[in-house]
Amino acid sequence: MANIDMMMDPGWKYLRQAQDEALKEQAARRFDNKTHAWLPDVSEGFVAAPISVQEGDNLTFTMPADGSLKKLMRSEVQEINPAKFEKTEDMSNLTFLNEASVLHNLRQRYYSMMIYTYSGLFCVFINPYKMLPIYTDSVANMYVNKRRAEMPPHLFAVSDEAFRNMMTVLTIREESTCAPRNLVLRGFHICRQIISIHV
Repeated sequence: MANIDMMMDPGWKYLRQAQDEALKEQAARRFDNKTHAWLPDVSEGFVAAPISVQEGDNLTFTMPADGSLKKLMRSEVQEINPAKFEKTEDMSNLTFLNEASVLHNLRQRYYSMMIYTYSGLFCVFINPYKMLPIYTDSVANMYVNKRRAEMPPHLFAVSDEAFRNMMTVLTIREESTCAPRNLVLRGFHICRQIISIHV
């Protein structure tokens, strides 16, 4: 959970959406996973359209752009996630992990200038082509010694986790009687160089 100091940082709004704002957006979402589906679209990639008629695997949709009807097989459309997954920070949590849902999530986070998103073990970044106040010392310090689930997606979270894992490995190697002493010393020397650059 984020503390008050973090939320007061100018970069915080680019990292995580306020919970009350997220709840308002979820409630105002104009489509849901029971009555709508993602349809392929030439210009948008996918559009959410309401299901008008359902006859087995044959579905009829009302197109949002012009109100026309479009018939498709169930296999040609993709399922929409429940509203609680709107702008989710980790796409591996999506109920329906499909191309349309991933594209929608990335697009919505990008429109809100939340440019980092996790996809399982990976951190996805979409370049906003402008400077955001999310690379400051205060933001970097927010991520020090924090678990990945505690903080919003960011390159700092990935680098802090990598640094902690590296230090764990070096500590274990130092304590091991099997590890050659000079290899451990060389590893610590490299770590000290990296740390001295960043301190």
